[in-house]
Amino acid sequence: MDVADNIRQVREIMAEAAGRSRRSASAVRLMAVTKTVRDDRIVEAVRAGVDIIGENYVQEAKRKLETMGKSGEWHMIGRLQTNKAKYAVRLFDMIHSVDRLELAVEIDRHARTAGLVMKILIEVNVAGEATKSGVPISDAVKLVRAVATLPNLSVRGLMTMPPWFDDPEEARPFFRALRELRDRIETEGIPRVEMRELSMGMTGDYAVAIEEGATIVRIGRGIFGERPPRVPEQPDGPPKTP
Repeated sequence: MDVADNIRQVREIMAEAAGRSRRSASAVRLMAVTKTVRDDRIVEAVRAGVDIIGENYVQEAKRKLETMGKSGEWHMIGRLQTNKAKYAVRLFDMIHSVDRLELAVEIDRHARTAGLVMKILIEVNVAGEATKSGVPISDAVKLVRAVATLPNLSVRGLMTMPPWFDDPEEARPFFRALRELRDRIETEGIPRVEMRELSMGMTGDYAVAIEEGATIVRIGRGIFGERPPRVPEQPDGPPKTP
């Protein structure tokens, strides 16, 4: 499967969807989700012009960055354990999966130690699924207000992952709900909060997500094909290089 050809096809679909929502194609960034993807295929994706590399695990990202070097932006999109926040702030340009104040406090603490301001998104569980991470939509504004007081964090927007549907149109209400939440937060005028980003939409539904306002779409299978299995990450302690 040719990575560059797949990216061209994804870009075409992105541009068409952006046009339907009366936005420029440049308003939406393409993230290549690289969980378990071989280094050489990630390099292909970078050369083919993806905007962002998205990783789910701190340890896996650390190994890849040590091997490949850093090119472009790398974002953390998986659930982040508080004990790995200190590594995440040094590896990633943005963390998408902040869903609780305890985690935000840890990221802020380690960002302060590292002398940087960490860009984050608030992950919202729009559908209220028990199996998924994310702050309930009813508590999202409260969490944004609390996180905004942390000086070494910069709230840049929201992220969600709706339920999986065979028909992507069925995901539309969940994408729309996130956009409407973004709009509501903007009207609140919370200091130090910039609702620039809506990270939503994956291989099966990203065109609908773009129509509903996505600014970052997270594509894995649509670029790299089916995902191979991975070795489980160590639950505790510092990430180790294999």
